[in-house]
Amino acid sequence: MRRSEMDRVLEVKNLNKSYSRFALKDVSFSLPEGCITGFIGINGAGKTTTLRSILGLVKDVTGSIRFFGMDMKGNEKQIKNRIGVVLDSDCFYDDLSLEEMKKILAPAYSSWCDQDYRSYLERFSLDPKEKIKNLSRGMKIKYSLALALSHKPELLIMDEPTSGLDPLFRSQLLELLRDYMEQGGKGVFFSTHITSDLDKIADVLIMIDQGHIVFQEDKDELLDRYRMVKGSKDDLNEEVRSLLLNIHETDFGFTGMTCHIPEIRNLLPNVLLERPTVEDIMLSHTKGGIKNAAEFS
Repeated sequence: MRRSEMDRVLEVKNLNKSYSRFALKDVSFSLPEGCITGFIGINGAGKTTTLRSILGLVKDVTGSIRFFGMDMKGNEKQIKNRIGVVLDSDCFYDDLSLEEMKKILAPAYSSWCDQDYRSYLERFSLDPKEKIKNLSRGMKIKYSLALALSHKPELLIMDEPTSGLDPLFRSQLLELLRDYMEQGGKGVFFSTHITSDLDKIADVLIMIDQGHIVFQEDKDELLDRYRMVKGSKDDLNEEVRSLLLNIHETDFGFTGMTCHIPEIRNLLPNVLLERPTVEDIMLSHTKGGIKNAAEFS
């Protein structure tokens, strides 16, 4: 079955939210069931604002937000019972232990499973008696995941869960997501600017830049359609320039992105074409392009 024909676990239409210096502008996208969807963009592009808006955590949001075919307005409790959320911000009471915090949150979910919770704590080497204030950032993310997954959610929403964390934890998280998706009937919405994680695991990519959705694409189809072009500055005539995104020139040559692969090969038969990464494509669609590469370090 084509992904476009699958059940959608989330549909967002014409979402708008304004701040003094930033706004989401008619943000629309949908998440197919059975897919890990990466939500990408540089820092400040609107990822966190979008996630907090669809979860009802900010006020004065307009637009349509539907989870599992249900409007968020009027069905918030039922919807939140079916989703797991891991936010970048700390949402816990620091002076409580992990077990005390769990006892506050667990009753909110009809499908809470204490056996799963204990299993995740053991998997993440977390002590239920430990005070939350003593946890490192990585341990807090693991605890958030344990809570989010222990009520058997159908959709897992994560905001920058790997930002600032070591490669070992990031690898463990990707393995956990694979295990979660193998249960079937699940979906993941994964916001990040560390795009190398999505190269490995994402099925679908949604990009946001300056509060606008730039694209929603199947990841493999997107990577197949684009190529990085590297050549001599002597090759950069007007026709070639018109086929490239975000040209970066140096004294030694140029680099650009293209989705016009046959035309470039015809015009420049000896030019170097390389398969891009998700980051390459994102930078080529970002205002400032390759100059913004420092945002991803």
